[in-house]
Amino acid sequence: MNSLVQRHEKVYAPVITWDSDLEIVSADGAWVTDVEGERYLDFACGISVTNAGHNHPAVVAAAKDQLDKVWHAGGAFRYDSLVTAAEKVLEITPPSIDRLFFMNSGAEAVEAGVKLARKTTGRQGVVVFRGGFHGRTMGSVTYTTSKAKYREGYHPLLPSVFVTPFPHPFAWGMSEEEATDHAIRELELKFAHEVTPQEVATFLIEPVQGEGGYYPTPQRFMERLGELAGEHGILMMFDEIQTGFGRTAKWFASEHYGIEPDVLLMGKAIANGLPLSAIGARSEIFDRWAPGSHGTTFGGNPVACAAAAANMDALAELIPGTPALSEHAFGRFAELQRRHPTIGDVRGLGLMIGVEVVRAGTNQPDPDAFPFLAQHTRENGLLILDCGPNGNVIRFIPPLCVTTEELDQGIDIIDAALAAYEG
Repeated sequence: MNSLVQRHEKVYAPVITWDSDLEIVSADGAWVTDVEGERYLDFACGISVTNAGHNHPAVVAAAKDQLDKVWHAGGAFRYDSLVTAAEKVLEITPPSIDRLFFMNSGAEAVEAGVKLARKTTGRQGVVVFRGGFHGRTMGSVTYTTSKAKYREGYHPLLPSVFVTPFPHPFAWGMSEEEATDHAIRELELKFAHEVTPQEVATFLIEPVQGEGGYYPTPQRFMERLGELAGEHGILMMFDEIQTGFGRTAKWFASEHYGIEPDVLLMGKAIANGLPLSAIGARSEIFDRWAPGSHGTTFGGNPVACAAAAANMDALAELIPGTPALSEHAFGRFAELQRRHPTIGDVRGLGLMIGVEVVRAGTNQPDPDAFPFLAQHTRENGLLILDCGPNGNVIRFIPPLCVTTEELDQGIDIIDAALAAYEG
């Protein structure tokens, strides 16, 4: 155990877990370097945060420049970087989103989104989808069902939150059509037995479930939600905190579905690692949210906003190349799936790819696999994360600046780890 780990454990609460004891001292693009000088491909990206890569020079320059001007306001006065960041973000959001509000973290964006929906509709019901992850504050953990442990010990949670199945074809042993039919039927039963749609303020959904296992929403399921929302005056709230800013090869995953959200939740990659999040909505919705209905001290920090504005330009150069990188990665994983009986499913959008590791020849999760795989890949120069309720899905999220050669290097390391695990 090195001295940093000892110092860390002495002063820092153990409530948060760390994926390794590596001490990283520098980072650049897709790579990080530890205190011993060893380099690692970082395909964890701070949980899908550094989409433009570590220490993107334009983002670094913008943050440094803002530090020499003003770095905190707290609502006391106005400043340019907030307005510029908002303008640049609104240039790339879906057309339905024409105003926004900045905060610090994804969970805060979720909290604000639900408050907005309840306040402006006059309704209290929130429908969420099993397997979704929306944060871990006392409010947002109520909407989070990706893992029961996130909710353990915190009951009672918020009332008037209704959980309904999200289509999980592979886990359920169904086709996508069958899984979609089942999920729609269960939602209709929810409305028949538990809450009328006239009492529901919002559908809160991730277009691609993140922590829940990297499941994209089936097109027909999303379309049915849009129909129900329009019919009953329910707000469509897309949690794009993980899927946004190019992760799925488009600025936002909702673009894949042709459905514009009423409310859009953003975070993670918005400022490429500096703490910033946002809630966007239609102006007519925000106009009904009276001044003082919500607030923040650090949200829209001048330095984070300056970084976000520069990051929009950086991502604009990277996103056009992402579809080709995605196609290459999916092709490689399809080939791995043919050779490795422990790969049960490969799914996702763009460079948000879930590789589900199972007991060979079944759809049964193998919870023992990922700890082995993570250690093996780390020892060979690659950092990866897991997701899914059983922690058996490789969360493949390289930065958008990754090269094809770096993609292949990372996938080759995963290939060797799977071979070692299978013995």
